[in-house]
Amino acid sequence: MHIVIMGCGRVGSALAQTLEQQGHTVAVIDQDPTAFRRLGPGFGGRRVTGVGFDQDTLREAGIEEAGAFAAVSSGDNSNIISARVAREMFGVENVAARIYDPRRAEVYQRLGIPTVATVRWTADQMLRRLLPSGAEPLWRDPTGGVQLAEVHASPKWVGHKISKLQDETGVRVAFLTRLGEAILPTSQTVLQEGDLVHVMMRTDDVEKVEAAFAGGPEEEGGH
Repeated sequence: MHIVIMGCGRVGSALAQTLEQQGHTVAVIDQDPTAFRRLGPGFGGRRVTGVGFDQDTLREAGIEEAGAFAAVSSGDNSNIISARVAREMFGVENVAARIYDPRRAEVYQRLGIPTVATVRWTADQMLRRLLPSGAEPLWRDPTGGVQLAEVHASPKWVGHKISKLQDETGVRVAFLTRLGEAILPTSQTVLQEGDLVHVMMRTDDVEKVEAAFAGGPEEEGGH
């Protein structure tokens, strides 16, 4: 796939190098030509000096054949404008914009532009580690009926299989974060100390699920 990245700061340059290593072709846009030094001499993609929402600049970067566009410059307005140009004028399917202001991020998310709100995400993740209780919603379907959430599991669940957790709480475990890495569990996977559990569940069942996760498994042979 060809991918266009606007912004050659720390995030943009790291993204460009990673994507190129994965076999994609990459073009990076930045207003400051000295910013391309971050890419290093081994980077084989295009370096385009210009503004990321300028159509000629985007064309030079190959936007017309791009399958994805990432706006990760230091300016919220530039990021969202360029993301909308890529999506609406050039029909790029996979578009994401980094937004520093979390209130703006929510607005743009509703416009259909996936956003990554740097500060808010970091703060939320930190809070989840400091205050790991209840359920923290990560995604909801458009109807609001189903959600993906990280749910705090009592230490009593450690040593039990995912299948038991699912059967007793009525959730589907989407993935675990174990030692900083995401893993897709099977029904035979056993919960370990420190695992973060991410589940799909009905929004109406959140309180019931939180209680089941907090209470631990039912005793064998009894209810």
